[in-house]
Amino acid sequence: MDWHTLSAKQATASLKSDIENGLNEHTAKNLLIKNGENKLNTQKKTSLLQQFLSQFSDFCVIILFIACIISFLTSLIEGSRDFVEPIVILLIVILNAAIGVYQERRAERALEALQKMSAPDASVIRAGKIKKIPAAQLVTGDIILLESGDMVPADARLITSNSLKVQESALTGESEPCSKDANAVFRSDCPPADRKNMIFSSTTVLAGNCKAVVTETGMNTQVGKIAHLLADEESPQTPLQIRLGKIGKALGIGALVICAFVFILGLVRQSGILPSFMLSVSLAVAAIPEGLPAIVTIVLSMGVQRMAKSNAIIRHLPAVETLGATTVICSDKTGTLTQNKMTVTQIRDLSGEISLTGSRAENLLMLGSLCNNSRAVKQGKKVSFVGDPTETAILSAYADCNKNFFNLEKDYPRLHETPFSSEKKMMATVNLFAGKTRLIVKGAPDVVLSACSKVVSGNSDIPVSPALRQKILNHNELMAKEALRVIAVAYRDCDSSNDHEERDLIFCGLIGMIDPPRPEAAKAVAICKKAGITPVMITGDHIVTACAVAEKLGILEKDGTAITGSELDSFSDSKLAEIIGSCRVFARVSPEHKVRIVKAFRAKGEIVAMTGDGVNDAPALKAADIGCAMGKGGTDVAKNAADMILTDDNFATIVKAVERGRGIYDNIKKAVHFLLGTNIGEILAVFAASLLGFEAPLIPIQLLWVNLVTDSLPAMALGTEKTEKDIMHRAPVQPSKGFFSDGMWIDITLEGMLIGTVTILAYLIGCFSFGAQSSLVLGRTMAFCTISFCEIAHAVNMRSSLPLYKAGFFSNKAMTWAVIVCCAVQASVIVIKPLANVFGVISLNGTQWLIIAALSLVPLFIGEIGKILFSHKK
Repeated sequence: MDWHTLSAKQATASLKSDIENGLNEHTAKNLLIKNGENKLNTQKKTSLLQQFLSQFSDFCVIILFIACIISFLTSLIEGSRDFVEPIVILLIVILNAAIGVYQERRAERALEALQKMSAPDASVIRAGKIKKIPAAQLVTGDIILLESGDMVPADARLITSNSLKVQESALTGESEPCSKDANAVFRSDCPPADRKNMIFSSTTVLAGNCKAVVTETGMNTQVGKIAHLLADEESPQTPLQIRLGKIGKALGIGALVICAFVFILGLVRQSGILPSFMLSVSLAVAAIPEGLPAIVTIVLSMGVQRMAKSNAIIRHLPAVETLGATTVICSDKTGTLTQNKMTVTQIRDLSGEISLTGSRAENLLMLGSLCNNSRAVKQGKKVSFVGDPTETAILSAYADCNKNFFNLEKDYPRLHETPFSSEKKMMATVNLFAGKTRLIVKGAPDVVLSACSKVVSGNSDIPVSPALRQKILNHNELMAKEALRVIAVAYRDCDSSNDHEERDLIFCGLIGMIDPPRPEAAKAVAICKKAGITPVMITGDHIVTACAVAEKLGILEKDGTAITGSELDSFSDSKLAEIIGSCRVFARVSPEHKVRIVKAFRAKGEIVAMTGDGVNDAPALKAADIGCAMGKGGTDVAKNAADMILTDDNFATIVKAVERGRGIYDNIKKAVHFLLGTNIGEILAVFAASLLGFEAPLIPIQLLWVNLVTDSLPAMALGTEKTEKDIMHRAPVQPSKGFFSDGMWIDITLEGMLIGTVTILAYLIGCFSFGAQSSLVLGRTMAFCTISFCEIAHAVNMRSSLPLYKAGFFSNKAMTWAVIVCCAVQASVIVIKPLANVFGVISLNGTQWLIIAALSLVPLFIGEIGKILFSHKK
């Protein structure tokens, strides 16, 4: 029901309650049984075992698992009892599953944080008596009492309110406290942020007190609707996950086709079923880059460590890569692009705008600070201001003018106060001024001005003529057009402290304030636009304020448009998709609107990052490709729904994170390029030998060693390459653009053919070129060493598109150590007899080692020659 459309009496009657006496205990108990407790539902978590088992649904993992079973059965049937190969393959399958769980084990604590925000207790009228009960036991129809400092325990319709102000920024995105009015009634299409006769669960009462009737509890509250959105919204797969999934599936299908062909070819040649099976297993193991998931995870982890030093904490590893591909940043305004702190930015008197630190401004701000209930708190050398944001802004501005502001109340003691009310739209105090009493008034400019008979003009007071009145209103209009919140200040000297009627006032001036943009935000926006990223503001604030801030930051330009949540409701999904490309500001939006906007951008193929700090941002943070929450000022709900937390609450940090993300994406691409090239080389070596009628040049355990040891360290070292200098001058990687675009597949295939060719050549030399010493084992040993060293050399080749003498031979220390370690470990497998027995190899003489070294360096030499010839194109 639209409770804001009903009067307090109508709402209470509809809920079968009584304004004075509330519900009786019996009715309340029955409603609690019927509707459940006033708390948010928890989502059933997937168990660790379920997550682990789900990893085995991956196509490549299934192939490896089948290869493991075939290898085990073959060893059993042959009676060799040599289960090293199936055990190693099984360990690889389990390791991949563990890595998958690690990547997916993202803590879903958003709903728990929402529950913690709920008020623990509530003051309620039951059967005519005021009592404290747990907030969870509140039911619809309960009459609740709230005062300053209380957290609202449920959604409720106000019955009475006295100078009530509620902080709703975390729910609605509006930075200013919301003044409430129990007597107001609104239309059904009025958005939650404008329902002044309603209070909402998990918001906080800043000033005043009220009586209200509970209208919604638990998951039916506004914050409960957000909980529904969080529970229903699934985090999208990142571009990297999608691309790697496609790669894995393509490799798996290709491996199955080749395996089937080789198996049939073996049967036709009457090679026997078991040998044909084992050859197929070798091909399956060769085709699948077993170390790829682990290497990508490790490269991402290294990137996460570097990003943490730049104040960006990554909660979800693939988010690093997603940052680099981001094309749209949807940013909340309050606390993200702005400081979430009302600040006086303009002061005007009759003559026009005046200096914020001059004597005229100081006098005006002093009066505004006396008619003020905020206070300054000193902690060591640091001074902070506590109270209503509008009032703290005035007091803070006065403190900048006069360092003795702490003595203000002592020097001019307050004798009387008339609190602010939504009806009068102003506040008044009576203070003692050097033995005289002075009435000071601040409030809405039009209301204050109507109570004035004079105006300060220079050092004197002159009567307010119609022309002067219009001049002051024009000043007010100019300030309002800049989205400033304008407060008027006036005064008159009284005969006594009992004379506090707001009449015959002397108008002093206008104080304009706004939640200002962060100083570094404009530069960050400019860098984003230069990098091909579109910044978009999404806020619950008024459209005038939103547009003013967006224009200052450079988000809203001449070709951009701004729309409100009400306009958004009138658009169909197709219409929204049609216009969203030009929209730069969305104002007065609800959490549902934010999710819809994010989804509309994603539907157009954009990679969307959403930044925010409030409860209202959480569903959109989760729906976006990457959610970025603020670490200092952000709510727990936003942090737990996000992929990345900015620990300094600085929008500019996201620019650094994007740069890091792009660098990491480049490095991952190099690692994938390297690994797939080497895997194709292994496939071609085994496949070509089969077509030529030879035994497999490499057995499964040797292929596993190459894929997991001599490939992995160099691939990880590729992940440490420095970010290229021009990376933020490039456009983002297009989501529709394939991972292997720009001829990358051709490069990978040619490199694989070259690696496969030198491996087969080494195998044939070992089998036939050493007379009596030649044998299948020698051929396999030489092939094993050649492909291992060849791939190590190829990793060096993959470091940069520039020749090594330009990129720097030893500029990547991690690669230098990876080469040394991998070469030493590979040599030890041949030299150390127990290891040689496990891997089915024999020791080599000097000539054989020289041949292996020469063949292994062929791809590096050819690659460097190609770079030198074509480097001018780079």
